[in-house]
Amino acid sequence: MPVLEHLGELRRRVFVCVIAIGIGAVIAFAFSNQIIKFLVEYYTDATRGQTELPRKALVFTGPADAFLTRLKVATYGGVILALPVWLYELWRFITPGLNPKEKRYAIPFIISALVLFALGAFVAFQTLEPALKFLVSVGGEAQEPLFTSDKYLGLVLLMIIAFGLAFEFPVVLVFLLIAHVITTDQLRKARRWAIVAIVTFAAVITPSQDPYSLAFMAVPMYIFYESAILIGRIIKR
Repeated sequence: MPVLEHLGELRRRVFVCVIAIGIGAVIAFAFSNQIIKFLVEYYTDATRGQTELPRKALVFTGPADAFLTRLKVATYGGVILALPVWLYELWRFITPGLNPKEKRYAIPFIISALVLFALGAFVAFQTLEPALKFLVSVGGEAQEPLFTSDKYLGLVLLMIIAFGLAFEFPVVLVFLLIAHVITTDQLRKARRWAIVAIVTFAAVITPSQDPYSLAFMAVPMYIFYESAILIGRIIKR
């Protein structure tokens, strides 16, 4: 396919993804208050005992901040709800360069990507409370926590997205193995560098920058790295 046709196809697929994200955002906006209320519970648990003031809700400092926060929650929600669509569109854009044997991995690719993203989001929630407690306590007694809704929810939503995308790591590796871009021998030889790269990546991408989030992300990513090597060897057979 000529370059211009490739660009035209890419534009069409991006347009479909944008529409899907927009529809997902509308749905997420309708439930944004419930989502915010659910996420506030982690804030309440993390700050319990850290201050003498009761913490039942987040605060906002500008007239439009509450509405803009709901829009932010809706946008992130739209990206997550549209995940099956843009994964499918990504695969359809890539498949013309694969042979029929490699194309059969389309359904496993999409399903595994969805499951791993959900697993990453679950781990993000598990690490959220200890991460918040660490961030609150590290300020010492001279500083009292009073989170604004924009910054707190932005942090939580970024953590969910970051963990979800990080857990796609084995899918990317397996795809590169299928496409013969890399080999299992190269992955085995690069183990030491992979550990350094994974820890560095986890330290940079985790929005909270706390040791708990780093460990909860880096350890599974290295397990996924070894799993990709094993899966690659099975596929070669």
